Parts: sequence; structure tokens; C-alpha cells
Amino acid sequence: MRLQITKSANAECFFIVKSIRINGRNTNQVVERLGNLEQVRIKAGGKDPYQWAKEYAAKLTQEEKEQTRTVLVPLNQASQIPKGESQRFNGGYLFLQKIYSELKIKDICKAISRRREFEYDLNSILSRLVYCRIINPLSKMATLEFSQKLLEAPNFELHQIYRALDTIAEESDYIQERLYINSKAVVERNTDVLYYDCTNYFFEIEQEKGSRKYGVSKENRPLPIVEMGLLMDGKGIPLAFCIHDGNVNEQTTLKPLEERILSDFGLSKFIVCTDAGLSSGSNKFFNSRKERNFITATSVKKLPAERKERLLRPSGWRLVDTEGEQEYNLDEIGGDEASRHTFYDRTFYKEEWFIDSVDVYDEELGKTVKRDISQRLIITFSFKYEDYMQSIRDRRIERAEKLIAQGDKAIKRKGKNDVREYIQELSCTDSGEVAEHHIYALNEEVISADARYDGFYAVYTSLDQIEYPISQINKINHGRWEIEECFRIMKSEFRARPVYLQKDNRIKAHFMTCFIALLILRILENKLDHKYTYPQIIDCLSDMDFTKLKETGYIPSYTRTDLTDALHEAFGFRTDFEILTIGAMGSIRNFV
Repeated sequence: MRLQITKSANAECFFIVKSIRINGRNTNQVVERLGNLEQVRIKAGGKDPYQWAKEYAAKLTQEEKEQTRTVLVPLNQASQIPKGESQRFNGGYLFLQKIYSELKIKDICKAISRRREFEYDLNSILSRLVYCRIINPLSKMATLEFSQKLLEAPNFELHQIYRALDTIAEESDYIQERLYINSKAVVERNTDVLYYDCTNYFFEIEQEKGSRKYGVSKENRPLPIVEMGLLMDGKGIPLAFCIHDGNVNEQTTLKPLEERILSDFGLSKFIVCTDAGLSSGSNKFFNSRKERNFITATSVKKLPAERKERLLRPSGWRLVDTEGEQEYNLDEIGGDEASRHTFYDRTFYKEEWFIDSVDVYDEELGKTVKRDISQRLIITFSFKYEDYMQSIRDRRIERAEKLIAQGDKAIKRKGKNDVREYIQELSCTDSGEVAEHHIYALNEEVISADARYDGFYAVYTSLDQIEYPISQINKINHGRWEIEECFRIMKSEFRARPVYLQKDNRIKAHFMTCFIALLILRILENKLDHKYTYPQIIDCLSDMDFTKLKETGYIPSYTRTDLTDALHEAFGFRTDFEILTIGAMGSIRNFV
């Protein structure tokens, strides 16, 4: 490579070029444009700009030679490897570090460090907690040990990790705010639609303490829990989260988090989509004001009787994909095999507007008052969904029959069981006398009542029909599965529970690191065009090890696959050469 300077009447431009041969002819290729004389003078930092540019060209030439030269490694059969010195390192985290760097989390940590007085490196600790949460989720002590196996050794101790957790928790709102702002330059975001849901995480303790309270566990575990609320944008990218005591009603957690993103994130116009468990009147009222709207699932079974009776009649249904005037009778279609087959993959709907009076807590008055909200009820039906719901109930009936066969102890065993409603207890003889033994049987009345709602699905929304037809509402509501996927990743891949930390602040910091890890993993999935599953990506990153050869370089110890190729192409660097010199690996680490 060499320096080339082009001169014009008003300026000099500096280029790094190299000779290449294309189709039998030599030509020059521009490797890097350094800029005009003033720009190069700034880069030179006080040196002569011409001399600096020549030295820079020589440096690039040397680096290129190191990448292409044959490396001979002198190894002695009689020499033992040093005791206690690791020869194997993980390099998969480099791809995570690239996204971490793009999100400018290091700058976030610097800003926090300037406001606080501590001696530890917050960025070094937070980055290792995040990388290890994705690649190899472990305890805080084990995370420190695993960090020794990364290409860049940690510069902190265990007690500093715990001190950093306190800081991370206290700065949680600021970190989330900056992550959202910085992420907009890294990945496309859609804040027109926001999804919210809650889950909880259990602790291996018997008594309540701090935020760890007994509540309704999503995993049916009789242990203290904490509750996590998560907001996700329309692209499936995490937006914000909150942590609450385990006994808090999840319906009360949405509004405070929304108020935070309204003030801190600068968002004002959006549609909030939630499941039935969060469809309180207060949440609906809050999200039907100003430029906010809501879509919330609701139980068909729990609709007001008059509303349910009228809308579930077999006549008067229309097709979602046409939204035309033609009406259909579900009984007539379902009773004819050919018609049922024709309409099997299509969805029917009915809709009506209602003005409902709901209970809303008025902060100015300091009490709960009645407020009117206008909401559109949409009920859909499909024969395919009907069969799906029937198959689920059939499996529940099978489980109920197994419990009946096992007897009284199995049915009354401590713990929630979703099939008990299908079991009835017969404790009297035909003459009305008290029976000595309990007899259990399937409750056919409950099963038949359940079957009545097969195939039906309902949502309430404040969105109008003209701008948001049924097909658009269904499309938005369908996106809720991704927030369930977020929770599954944190609980399974990230092993976010059980949680063994004791202090509430550190518990919150634990979930802050899980949140950042989730954000980075979601962005990584986007960079790979959603072609690979999360387990595939995580397994690949955790397997990307390198063996260090004395002071010569690193040999990849992993298998090159389509996924490793995709990672390298998406991130603009490669680690899959036969050997990477110390300098080459250093260049990659500087790049990310």
C-alpha cells in the first residue's frame, strides 16, 4: 500500500491505495480516504501530516502482510505448558461486544462514573455480566471466573461486582433511557405499537423478604417471587422494564411505566397491546386519551351476558380478509363438510362499539371515580382455531382422567392444576345420605360449557374502523407472542431464575443485566435477518473458542458453519482464518 495525494487549485486530498490485478491488468484500488490536508493534520496530532500519512500507509501494509504470511510456530515436545496459565479463550463475545459498543454503553457508564465516586471500572463489570448472561449464565462468582476465559481479562474483583450492582440498580432508569436513544442508530425501532406483559421469578427461600413476596406464580411454584413488567416495541425489541413486589397486582404496573417513557423517552403517540390479565378499566382509560390507544385481549367467556349472547349468534358473520357486506351463518358452514373445508383457514368477525363506565383512580381527587370510555369489541372465529382449542381440551381431559384414576390424594395434592375444574366430586348416595367414600368423575357440564367458546377470540380496542380495519388489529395483536418469547429467553437461555441475590437493589440490577442481554441478543437476531434461532446463536457464540500459541497468535478451535459465516459477514470482521496473529486479534478487538 502507498500514499497517493491528489492536488487541485484549492485542496489536497490524501488516499491510501494499493495495486491489484483485474482481468490481467494492473489497477489502483482506494483502500481508505484520509481526507483533505486539514483533516489529516488533525489525525496526525501534531506530527507532519505528510510523514504521518506515509507511516500510516506502511502500518497498513505491515498489517496486511501479517494477515497473509505463513506462520511457523516453534513447539518443543519436551517443554511443558505453564501451570495455571489458560491456553483456551472464548471469542464469541466479540460479536456481542460490537453491539455493546454500538449502543454506547461504555459512554453511559462513563457518565454514571462522573456523577459518582467509585474506583472500580463499571463498564468492564457490566459488559462481562452481560456477555456471560448470554454465553454462559452463571452466578456472580462464577461469572468472574468465566471472564478469565475471554480474550480480554477482567480488571475487577468479586466485591466490586456487588458494589457495581448497587450502582446499576440506582441508575436503572437512566440506563434504559440512554439505551433507547442510542439503539435508534443501531436497529430500526417501531414505537407506534408497544407490547406490555408481566411475568415473575421465584427464589429458593421459604420466607418473604423485601420485594420477594408470595404471589400468583406463573410457574405454579409455592415460593416467594418478584414481578417483572416488560415493554417491547413493534419490532420485538425490548424498550423498558420495571420490577415490583411479588404480591403486586400486575394491572397497576403498566401506567407508571408508561408515564416514565412519556417523560424520559419522549414518546407520546402509540398503541399499547396487552393480554386479558392487564385489561383493567383504569389502563384502558389512560390509553384512550391524547394520542394513545389500546388493543387488549379479553375473555369471551367473561363478556357481559347480553353482549355475549348477541354477538355469538351463528348468523351475521363476515370474513376478515374481505370485510365485505356478505354475511355468513357459522352453523350452516360448520354443518357441511365441504363448506367447512373451504373456509377452514379463513377468519370471520363481528364488531360493535360500546360506551362503558369503568373505575378509575383520580389522583387529584384521591379516590376511585367512574369514567366513560368508548371501546370497540371485535370477536373473531375460525374453524382451524376451533379444532386447535378442541385438541387442547382433549389433552386436559386426558390429564383429568389420569388424576381421577390416581384417586383422592392426587386430585387434592397441594399446588395449582388447570384440569381440576373438569373433575367433580360425588359425596352423596342416591338416597341423599352422606357417602363414606368420595367418588370423582368428569364434569361434563363444565366441559360442554367450555366447548361452546371453541374458535372464538375477542379484543377491545379504542382504534377506529377506517384507519384500523380488522385485519390490521389482528396483525398488531398477533405480535404479542414475541413478548412471551422474550420472557422464555430470559428464563431458559439466560437462566434468570431462580435468583440467589438477597438485596432488592441487587435483584433489580440482575434483571437490568438480563434486559441489556436481551436487547443485544434481539439486535443480533436482526443483524442475522432472523434466519437462526436463539439457542443456535447462543450455542455458536459459546463454542467459538481459540487456542493461544505462545506469543504467536490464536488458532480457532470451533467448527466453521453457515452461522459463523453469517456472523462474520454481518459484523465486518473474520476470526475463522487458520491462525490469527496477536496483532490481527488486537485489530479485531479494537474494531469492536
